[in-house]
Amino acid sequence: MLGRFQIHQPTTVAEASRLLATHGDEASVYAGGTELLLLMKERLVHYPHLVDIKTIPGLDGVELSLDGSELRVGALVTHFELECSALVKERAPLLAQVEAQIANVRVRTAGTVGGNLCFAEPHSDLAPLLLAWGAMLELAGADGRREVPIDNFFVGLLQTVRRHDELLTEIRLPLLPRGTGGAYKKFKLHERPSAGVAALLRLRDGVVADARLAIGSVGAVPTRVVEGEVVLHGERPSAALFGAAAEQAARAADPVDDLYGSADYKRHLVQVLTVRALEAAAADADGKTDAN
Repeated sequence: MLGRFQIHQPTTVAEASRLLATHGDEASVYAGGTELLLLMKERLVHYPHLVDIKTIPGLDGVELSLDGSELRVGALVTHFELECSALVKERAPLLAQVEAQIANVRVRTAGTVGGNLCFAEPHSDLAPLLLAWGAMLELAGADGRREVPIDNFFVGLLQTVRRHDELLTEIRLPLLPRGTGGAYKKFKLHERPSAGVAALLRLRDGVVADARLAIGSVGAVPTRVVEGEVVLHGERPSAALFGAAAEQAARAADPVDDLYGSADYKRHLVQVLTVRALEAAAADADGKTDAN
């Protein structure tokens, strides 16, 4: 059962920030509640004060930036809304595809994108995809607004750089350049993945002009595989090339033993899934090249 708590319903980001600062460790942000309420029901955490940010206007919606270069996603947008968004399907179809794979429809309907990122649960499908994508996050609090590249957002198990009195307000995704293909491959036995790999490849004249590679669900935080990106850059896609990049991904992984598998097993999964993600990304990029 849930313990007793008070729900606060601010109407501005500033008011929410003040409530969080006032109540300190006894307060938590409440949005979709898919992770928070579960932990509270299990008596693993207890917050006497929940700051319900669903009452704050302007934190929802999906739109293009004014210059048309970015997709702007409000932190309160649910997974299901992204999955079904016509704009997302048109301009960022990989995002819609990955959102459709998250947990189950109940979770996708209630769970928010911002909550998923801020909770920083390591078995996340969304985090490695946005890491490979190069997302920018906007945080707002009593000291104003700041931008944080997603590369710098996750700092440890269930830990991010978001200060206690800050809200994640928006996620911005650059629209992928022409010639870019992407894929996300994962392995799961239950609703949470044991390992996931996101890959983005941009081809020009049959050569990898740019590559982004990230892994998730194997360690405490999602990890970008920079060494694997270096291996791929300037080369023609091939089984040998993807195998070499996958070896770098396995080395970059920092897996932990848990209910989803042993560290060695997860490292093996990363290597296999990296090859599959790169193959799928290259196939997706084929036909989108700069020459077309």
